[in-house]
Amino acid sequence: MRSYLFLLAFMSLFLFSACEKKEEKIPEVNVPAGAHVVKVEDRIDASDYSYFQVSEKNGSKYWIAAKRLEAVKGDILYFTKSMEMKNFHSNTLNRTFESVLFVEDITKTPHNMNNSNSALPMDPKTAHSQVMSTPKLDVKIEHIKDGKTVEQIYNDMDRLNGKIIKVRGKVVKYKPEIMGRNWIHIQDGTGSGSSYDLMVTSKDQTAVGQIIVVEGKVATNKDFGAGYTYKVMIEDANIKLEKGS
Repeated sequence: MRSYLFLLAFMSLFLFSACEKKEEKIPEVNVPAGAHVVKVEDRIDASDYSYFQVSEKNGSKYWIAAKRLEAVKGDILYFTKSMEMKNFHSNTLNRTFESVLFVEDITKTPHNMNNSNSALPMDPKTAHSQVMSTPKLDVKIEHIKDGKTVEQIYNDMDRLNGKIIKVRGKVVKYKPEIMGRNWIHIQDGTGSGSSYDLMVTSKDQTAVGQIIVVEGKVATNKDFGAGYTYKVMIEDANIKLEKGS
């Protein structure tokens, strides 16, 4: 009987140890400020992106999003460049995340984290500064008959919130492929103060100097974290290039 109990205890200890070995632990890695070493807790795929709930060694948990990556629960991931989106709604998942970090350089290896010559992580403030507005330019764009001017969009933004509208403007700033979308500033010569430059996000491509017709949904009071908000913008827009632009 004693031999049986001893064997049972030994087998239990062996199985417990085996399970412990399978449980990936977050490794001790010397990383620069802003870099992250995380463990995957959950994964949801949506179109070209994967959403991961991850945990850090300090116990914190949060969601990140990155271009499709084959990783499963327990895998260790590394990244240095990210930008936070607050109250981000995924149309594909029909789900709103209270906060999600869009990650640019996620990998399963430390990728030169200890190399002092490697690129510094992009914090939210730096990332958002790339898509902030530009000074008012001397442009005069003819108003589209079935659309709005930039000034009208600002003046009527509360009434237009959530509606699909059109606007014609000149691209004065263009930042492609940030968080899976292109960020476009347009002006049409209308508006004043801080209400002359309109932010547009789209998967369609354009270039600075082109005249475009934008059709998309109006969104107000968008908060992208790090203190950067837009009073009004147009999201997920379709873009039509004007002839001769």
